[in-house]
Amino acid sequence: MNKEFQLSVEELAQLGNGALSYIREIEGRDVIRMVGKQARVQPDAKLFCLFNANGLPISISGTREAAAVSADEHELVTISLH
Repeated sequence: MNKEFQLSVEELAQLGNGALSYIREIEGRDVIRMVGKQARVQPDAKLFCLFNANGLPISISGTREAAAVSADEHELVTISLH
């Protein structure tokens, strides 16, 4: 039996009592879209963003490892998305 499972943004934010996050590779153009033209990054730059479970960006780093350190600093647990 295949039932569709949906969570609201608010419910996603509360997963793990708000302690869950994920890291995703993004491009500089994504950063520019998130923070505006004041972002001093090349549009094709490869970066890594730490997101809260509800999809809100928390930090942007140059490496996956640095993004993981940011998760630790924010006392967040990163989950793997497939």
